[in-house]
Amino acid sequence: MNADALNALDQTVAIAREKAGDRIPIVGVAGPQGSGKTTLVAAYAAAHRTAAHLSIDDVYLPAGYRRLLAQSVHPLFETRGPPGTHNLLQLNETLDELLEAGEGAQTFLPAFDKVTDNPVHATRKPVFRGKPSVILLDGWCLGATAQTPEQLAIPANDLEAKEDAASTWRREINENLAGAYQPAFARLDAILYLRAPSFEIIHDWRCEQEESLLARTLTDADRQRISRFIAHFERITRHMLSGGRRADIEVQLDARRNVSEVKHIPSPPR
Repeated sequence: MNADALNALDQTVAIAREKAGDRIPIVGVAGPQGSGKTTLVAAYAAAHRTAAHLSIDDVYLPAGYRRLLAQSVHPLFETRGPPGTHNLLQLNETLDELLEAGEGAQTFLPAFDKVTDNPVHATRKPVFRGKPSVILLDGWCLGATAQTPEQLAIPANDLEAKEDAASTWRREINENLAGAYQPAFARLDAILYLRAPSFEIIHDWRCEQEESLLARTLTDADRQRISRFIAHFERITRHMLSGGRRADIEVQLDARRNVSEVKHIPSPPR
């Protein structure tokens, strides 16, 4: 991971420590798919062994539960990712356990198996040992704000235009984002936002990730599948790119994920 990004995360942690006072600080790392959030957090944790880290991806709801949402609310909720497909109770309980952990504690962290599309079995959960000096949480939508009815009325892409013509799915996502997600985001003492140069580059980044995971060249069918998947995230991702989010430090990335600029953003009183 680029040293400039690690330095920006160091600065974000310092801001969080100041805000948290005597409490263990909680730091969010946000950014679109493929921007390097998890890589950055893992690199920081490797250099700071007392840093606990997890991802919002670790608390996705089980596939069976999402199928129930798809049946009762909207078919698009079967796909994990958007607000409404996370177990926020589990996230908050994990943060509470880490905040209360003592020197000899063992804290089981959530984890999600994207191959089986379900949370990992309890016997396979990672364990954080001891009292963390900082808690790092990465997630694509951390700090995102809700949209207005006028913004929701306009489809963001073909997926919304054809499969959410009545706006049911995106309105429900927005209600989730405006509701239970905001108190969860408010627990973050500081947020670092990795800003992509454009929404279009995110498809290329995601394809690079898939090629690495699959260890082969992607087919046209693979790329179409990825395009459809990314479309589920497009509305909120574009909203965040245009300023619809809270952040303390913004890291502007170029197409190769190198840092081109670091901005400190004054945050309103909390």
